[in-house]
Amino acid sequence: MRYFEQMIRRYEHGRWSAEENRRQRVFAWGLEHIGGPANHPDPRAFLERFAEESVASSESWFAASPPEDARLEEESGGKVLSFTSAVRSPWEENNRVWARYFPVPGSRAAVVVLAQWNAGWDAQMGVCRVVNRLGLSALKLSLPYHDRRAVEGIDRDNFLVGPNIGLTLQANRQAVTDVRRCLRWLERQGYRRLGLLGASIGSAIACITTAHDRAVRAGAYLHVSTYFGEVVRTGMTTMHVWDPMRAHVSAEEIRRFWSAISPYSYLHRFSGSGQKLLMISGRYDPTFWPEFTEEMFSRITNDGVDVEILRLPCGHYSLDRPPFSVIAGLRFGFFLRDRLI
Repeated sequence: MRYFEQMIRRYEHGRWSAEENRRQRVFAWGLEHIGGPANHPDPRAFLERFAEESVASSESWFAASPPEDARLEEESGGKVLSFTSAVRSPWEENNRVWARYFPVPGSRAAVVVLAQWNAGWDAQMGVCRVVNRLGLSALKLSLPYHDRRAVEGIDRDNFLVGPNIGLTLQANRQAVTDVRRCLRWLERQGYRRLGLLGASIGSAIACITTAHDRAVRAGAYLHVSTYFGEVVRTGMTTMHVWDPMRAHVSAEEIRRFWSAISPYSYLHRFSGSGQKLLMISGRYDPTFWPEFTEEMFSRITNDGVDVEILRLPCGHYSLDRPPFSVIAGLRFGFFLRDRLI
């Protein structure tokens, strides 16, 4: 291992080990969150069938109508949009969607920004400023169970990624439908050229949304991988999620059970779509392992999709540090500007 790679990996491990309040939750099948009985006699069979049917009918599974109760209010930090989610979870505080709106006067192009897992209310503000400076309006969405949508007493390691299989499926489906409602709201404001920008799990949600919504002309994804289950099972930042699961499900099973919320399941939808994609990865990423990223790259390029790929010599955390953050920011900024303006 070369010195530079060792330095990056030490930095990644240091950032991960410094995170406080990491909590490990108990394993649950969670079938009650996806239309099944909590005490199903064969949860594996139910999940196998559910995954197969959800991927096959993903157009309807991820469908979302425009938000009819949308409110745009002025707060001390700027404009804030809120509306009711199309998917109802057991927690009312999570069922109200919140997004920070940064319009550029006269612009008819906008980007929905999706942050990483455990991101706070002020996350990705720098990204929104970059997007604004390039003439694009920005709408930064709060993901399910994050910041204003957080369940009382849970400030991190929320239900968007967890060892409850059904709840994780519901939460990520909710995230995709929330993004699509944001897109419909932007269209009602007069925007005609729409893009998505996501980081980490926000990247996966953005990719799935792009695959199901032709209104999205361009998508930029920071950190990409094949299957949701592979990331949780192998990633450094999700070890505490996989630990309570490993005694109940195999690697192959979790890959299939969570296939409906995995970008790899929908890559075929990009062929012939005319959508422009940019994918950025870190060669030394211990969370989105490079072998899965390269599998994703190989598949999408072989399918003839209009995609640009940027590999940087960094990891997961280090992508948000100079010089990597500057390189990535310039690349996705000009990519979105050139495709949307």
